[in-house]
Amino acid sequence: MREEYDFSEGIRNPYASQLKKQVTINLDAEAVDYFKAQAELTGIPYQRLINFYLMDCVRQKKQLSWV
Repeated sequence: MREEYDFSEGIRNPYASQLKKQVTINLDAEAVDYFKAQAELTGIPYQRLINFYLMDCVRQKKQLSWV
């Protein structure tokens, strides 16, 4: 292992802005159970399914409605 490395000609990661941000949120047990059941059916981790759903809301610019 070198004592020093030269990064002067390095390039930034073009995907760095797309990295995920870890957060902690409180969700209703029913919502978590729903996504866990969907995860069992699809084979996709439930946290990823929740992210897919939220990103779909973002892309479609869905507005919240309290009915």
